[in-house]
Amino acid sequence: MQELKEKIAYIVFLSSACVCILCVGLICFFLFSNGIPAIKQIGFSDFLLGDIWKPLDEEFGIFPMIIGSIYVTAGAIIFGVPIGVLSAVFLTHFCSDKIAKILNPAINLLAGIPSIVYGFFGLVVFVPLIQNIFGTSGKGVLCASLLLGIMILPTIISISKAAIEAVPKNYYEGALALGASHERSVFFILLPAAKSGILTSIILGIGRAIGETMAVIMIAGNQAIIPQSILDGVRTLTANIVLEMGYATDLHREALLGTAVVLFVFILIINLLFSLINKGVK
Repeated sequence: MQELKEKIAYIVFLSSACVCILCVGLICFFLFSNGIPAIKQIGFSDFLLGDIWKPLDEEFGIFPMIIGSIYVTAGAIIFGVPIGVLSAVFLTHFCSDKIAKILNPAINLLAGIPSIVYGFFGLVVFVPLIQNIFGTSGKGVLCASLLLGIMILPTIISISKAAIEAVPKNYYEGALALGASHERSVFFILLPAAKSGILTSIILGIGRAIGETMAVIMIAGNQAIIPQSILDGVRTLTANIVLEMGYATDLHREALLGTAVVLFVFILIINLLFSLINKGVK
């Protein structure tokens, strides 16, 4: 009976893994079969390096959107990663039980808030704040980066917290026994031991930031130009697809699918790079 249960469990897990692989394969096939011909027709260099996006004139340069996605994602990392990792450290080794009972549900709640609600929050809080401070429209790279930095916090905090808690306690106790203070034991012993899990949380946070659409559309300005400063409006790859797919036809629609191919490859490259870094860390 035990062997039968193990075989059934093996078949179920193997089937689930095969379904996941099949789904990824189908997505890749759909994207590349529809997007690559459009990229060839437009021209590889004109499509990737062109700085003019005017579908009515059949000019499909997505370089401003690539730069916009990089700027916004980099800004989200700058704002979100330090706060997220330090928050995880606080919750695991510096926070009292009473405060933890309040903070942990709050972090879980942040993870469940819809993107559109984050977008409204950025529209009524961050946009007016930036307008008053800098005298601009408020919608741009800075505003989108701040909001995305908040949106990736639950992912980074939860996974980093789990990684830090998974470090054996004897690491910490051994450091104390050797004369290290509580702070040095945490930051110089536990954090390096948990760096693989922390790096994983950063990868997932980057994936959330670069793939976010609705909130970015509301506060980024949606200008298909290369931003000259962090206060300029910007359009990301995801926003470009969502804004125009509803009415796009023929080559315009295929160019948007080509944009999805570039975004897919972009995320794949990021994941591969971080995987290599993670292997080096281990």
